Amino acid sequence: MVEKRAAEHEEPPSKRPKVEAGSAIAHAAEAESEQERAVGITAYVSPSKLSFQCVVKQRYTDFLVNEILPTGAVLHLTELPGFEPKRQKDAPVQQADGNGVDSKPASDAANGSAVDSTVANEPVSAPEQDQGHPASEQQDSIAEQQPVTAELSSDDRQALVDIFGDEVTDRIVALYSSVLRNPHKRPRDLPTIRSGVISEKSQRTAAHVAIRRIFASKLQTETMQDEAGVIAVKAAPGKPARGARGDKSTPRDVDGALVKGKLGWSELGGEYLHFTLYKENKDTMEVLYFIASQLKIPVKNFQFAGTKDRRGVTVQRVAVFRIRAERLAGLNRSAKGWIVGGFEHKPHGLDLGELLGNEFTLTLRDVHVEGEADLTHEKRLEQVKAAVTQAGQAFREKGYLNYYGLQRFGTFSTGTHAVGLKILQNDLEGAVNLILGYPDHLLPENQQADGNGKVPQDDINRADAIRQWREGKATGAEVMARLPRRFQAEGAIMQFLSKRDKKSGRLIQATDWQGSLMQIQRNLRLMYVHAYQSLVWNTVVGKRWETFGDKVVEGDLVIVGEKDGGETVPKDEVDEDGEPIVRPAAEDAAPSADDKFTRARHLTAAEASSGKYDIFDVVLPLPGFDVLYPGNEIGKFYEEFMGSEAGGKLDPHKMRRSWKDASLSGSYRKMMARPVSGVVDWEVKGYVGEEQMVETDGERVRKATNKAEANGSAGAANSDATKVEDDRDAGEVEEEKKIAVIMKFQLGSSQYATMALRELTKGGAVAYKPDYSTAR
Repeated sequence: MVEKRAAEHEEPPSKRPKVEAGSAIAHAAEAESEQERAVGITAYVSPSKLSFQCVVKQRYTDFLVNEILPTGAVLHLTELPGFEPKRQKDAPVQQADGNGVDSKPASDAANGSAVDSTVANEPVSAPEQDQGHPASEQQDSIAEQQPVTAELSSDDRQALVDIFGDEVTDRIVALYSSVLRNPHKRPRDLPTIRSGVISEKSQRTAAHVAIRRIFASKLQTETMQDEAGVIAVKAAPGKPARGARGDKSTPRDVDGALVKGKLGWSELGGEYLHFTLYKENKDTMEVLYFIASQLKIPVKNFQFAGTKDRRGVTVQRVAVFRIRAERLAGLNRSAKGWIVGGFEHKPHGLDLGELLGNEFTLTLRDVHVEGEADLTHEKRLEQVKAAVTQAGQAFREKGYLNYYGLQRFGTFSTGTHAVGLKILQNDLEGAVNLILGYPDHLLPENQQADGNGKVPQDDINRADAIRQWREGKATGAEVMARLPRRFQAEGAIMQFLSKRDKKSGRLIQATDWQGSLMQIQRNLRLMYVHAYQSLVWNTVVGKRWETFGDKVVEGDLVIVGEKDGGETVPKDEVDEDGEPIVRPAAEDAAPSADDKFTRARHLTAAEASSGKYDIFDVVLPLPGFDVLYPGNEIGKFYEEFMGSEAGGKLDPHKMRRSWKDASLSGSYRKMMARPVSGVVDWEVKGYVGEEQMVETDGERVRKATNKAEANGSAGAANSDATKVEDDRDAGEVEEEKKIAVIMKFQLGSSQYATMALRELTKGGAVAYKPDYSTAR
């Protein structure tokens, strides 16, 4: 851990000022600070004597999060679709376009504009086939009658022209159109496009990358062995489509509607429907599970760039495979706590990290500053404004240490990083025992009889179910019935270890610890070892800040290509022919898409002192077998900490394991972060009660939708924000005047708002709990 300075020395400025004793918020802040220190969160960038304390998320509408799209635009919900009256026989046919739901008159069919009968929201009950013609041949005929032409953005087309020239680019686009038009055809039945001679290795590398990216991996490339410098472009193999020869069914989408003609996915824009998901006080997966159940599709068909907090109001982009916009929009009628809109079909889905970041609009309530006890409300307002202004300006200019927040380490007494450490130590039995651990105070018999113990019932049920299983009083199936659904890891492990031989009744895999861990969903399994990496990273960044502060020094690491003016693809990422090397298990290497395949290098003494690099360029590695460590004393600190008892006595240079999921390649993370584009705004205001202070996207679109207002609850997200919550009697004594701060800032992908707030308040921001809400 970070070394303590001698007692006689002045306290380092990175330490948090002492909080004023006597308030519940202050005690909660101190308890949270202890939890942070346990996972390496220790330092502050801009200490201030004017620190302040506040409550976060007293209402879920106090925490608004909007994704920042790759274009830099902040995502907002701007519509409330799905409330059109049910179409009568002679009404316009509903057909989805890229912007939502458009309508075309049924009479268009008589005017030469063929409108497929399956558009009208009613799936065809049986495939329409000509007698004697296989389904695939019929689809070929349909495709020929109604050709699909792929359209590229001007930037994508220009990128291809720069590499291949106009003629070859046209042929590649034509091939892509053929793939979209004939998804059931085998690649060998479609033409192969050969480029001219591309002599430059960098150009060939760019060609491979561009084809994969632009055509969403529906086309593939290979270097011709007998024609030096020539690249072949061909259709990529895919899963056999229903309706191909040998299959008795005609191709249909997941709704059962025929995919042909005007309804072909390529005509709509692609197989993936992208949409905006607005949700209130719900987990992302909770909403997607419900939507999937209503559409009768697997939840794995959904993709998103990042998960969002439950307690808050969030807006994010989601993609779903082969669903039409009108089906999804129709769910808004029965939605509770969420709204979908902003529909657009695209040929590709979404990857984790495919966003620039998030914009946060936070209402910080019950704000207090030190030494305020004898001040009037007006004087307190002045003090708070001074403290917030000073903190906001420092936050905008100097940023904050880019720590992994407490969310990274789990919610129970045994952190996810402890489980990850056991896995890396090859103590898989120990890892399982930690996952199935629980403190005794959570058992049912230890709860207060009046139910005021403030322990979530799900946590009590979890502890009881695990206890019953360990004592042999419940089988795996019985445990699964008792265990709350959100504890998937525990349930999967117990069910696996409980399997018995059908004849003898003997447990047959009771000690197969790796097998039991393999039952956990992969991204959850990786969370454990990634949490250990995060613990190491947090600890190291505190040491780096204490040792060198914001000074760039020799041996610091920077990302290759960011300021070098050269290629970002390093030489060792291509083979001897200049072709890119696709590295396996990329998801093991980094916690976000931005970190994948990056390379870092050491700064020389001359570079460190040149002024070209600043502290926001410096990265620190998450330990792994494929990273560089700093070439100064911080590199040695990795060895010291990881080799200590607290670090698990591991060697940072030996991170390969026989089990793939425990074999960490490592990645890099910026040491410092600051608001995107310098966006930091704040407002200090007085209030009483629990009034809402910021309007949500959902409220705005509901106000703009007359039909939703007339229908009352139709499509509403059941927000407590729309309710009047002032139950005071006219004669009641006036409530205490309080102070709130409305703070807005933007953070990059994989950065924690909780860590930004920690820097702003110097540890004074605590999550709302009823037992210290406003009573003082």
